Amino acid sequence: MKKAFLAIAFLSTALVSLNAQTNTLAKLIERDYSGRSDSLLNTFTGQFLNRASGIFYAIPTSNPNARNESATLYWQQAHALDPIIYAYQRIKDTDVTRARFYKQTMQRWYNSHANNWYSKPGDATGFYNTFTDDMCWICLTLIHISEALEDDTYADTARTIFDEYILPRGSWNDGYFSLPWKDDGSGPNACTNAPGSLVASKLYERYNESTYLEAAKNIYAYQANEMSKLNNDGRVEEPPLTYTQGTFGEAARYLYHFTGQTEYKNMASKVLYYAISSTRCTYQGLLRDEGNSMDQSIFKAVLIPYLVNFVLDESMSATYKRPIVNFLQKNANALWSNLNLEAYPKTFCSYYWGEAFNEETTPSMGAMASGVSLMENTTRMALALTGTANSIDDVLQPDTNQPEQLYNAAGQPLKHMQKGLNIKKQQDGSTKKVFKR
Repeated sequence: MKKAFLAIAFLSTALVSLNAQTNTLAKLIERDYSGRSDSLLNTFTGQFLNRASGIFYAIPTSNPNARNESATLYWQQAHALDPIIYAYQRIKDTDVTRARFYKQTMQRWYNSHANNWYSKPGDATGFYNTFTDDMCWICLTLIHISEALEDDTYADTARTIFDEYILPRGSWNDGYFSLPWKDDGSGPNACTNAPGSLVASKLYERYNESTYLEAAKNIYAYQANEMSKLNNDGRVEEPPLTYTQGTFGEAARYLYHFTGQTEYKNMASKVLYYAISSTRCTYQGLLRDEGNSMDQSIFKAVLIPYLVNFVLDESMSATYKRPIVNFLQKNANALWSNLNLEAYPKTFCSYYWGEAFNEETTPSMGAMASGVSLMENTTRMALALTGTANSIDDVLQPDTNQPEQLYNAAGQPLKHMQKGLNIKKQQDGSTKKVFKR
């Protein structure tokens, strides 16, 4: 039975109550990032998405090896689709054509079982996999789809996966309950238990069954105990990786709202702040290059939305929100300034946003997904924080208010003050690229 009460409406970041703290944060917003995000989304779906299946390829679809290179991409599909879902939520009422395309992509992704390479006899969901963490990531995205489309189908599938394939793998050892990395019992590890706790919390939010809350707390306790072995300095694991920092922070944020216990709130602040401040996770003030494999390159795509959720949650510590807002914008601006805009729509993101993409190398879907996640979620943050203004102009410096009509890649007019790389229509009816730094 789905929850009918609104006591935890904090979890839906689409609705943000703007108080004095939020208005203060709004003053930190430098620009409207919508156009920039729209442009990167256009590159992302145009270059990496197989539109018929809703599956993202590891390398551009124009590459003859794209399909073979992508044969085992499963858990990464969750984080490739997530920024598409956020974009859908942003534009569904203002850009019907693009919203329809994003919705179809979600549905096709689901029908293709997110490119699951494993097949288990008797699995009615199509999402069973030997890797427990892979199923956890998929469940989080399935629930996100239901939130966006207001359709229980996807969350119900996530519930089945968790009830039948994820939770039964768990076991108690030395007083702690944990999930193994694989179905052979190997593990456990942070990349399984951090999202595992979060899935349980999101199922509790949706279905109001206490077994999910107990599972969320028990799995969380295991990982918190593992952190205590690392001097409790904010590292979720060793080495610290952005995706587990973000996911465990989000798991803690959820549990704070369910329980009211400050230990969860403090943990959310600690692990997320570590991700943006420690030189183990950053390089020269930006999120570091964590590697060029398809796993490593997509890590940042996991962290970013959870940083934004923290900022938009009134209950979280204001002390940490200001540095996160500034940090995300610094990263977004660095990414944009290093893009080869002349190559649009083949404008690819590098593994490190402080450097330009190496045109002599093959573009990476993981790196692109991380860049798209950064820009779309920074857009989400900026628009939410400035939501009380008549327009984002009200919180921008005067010299950024440059009146102009911008167009997207389809030649459609964009809404007020959307900045970015777009197509501008000329008086003679032709179009040309507009580069907005």
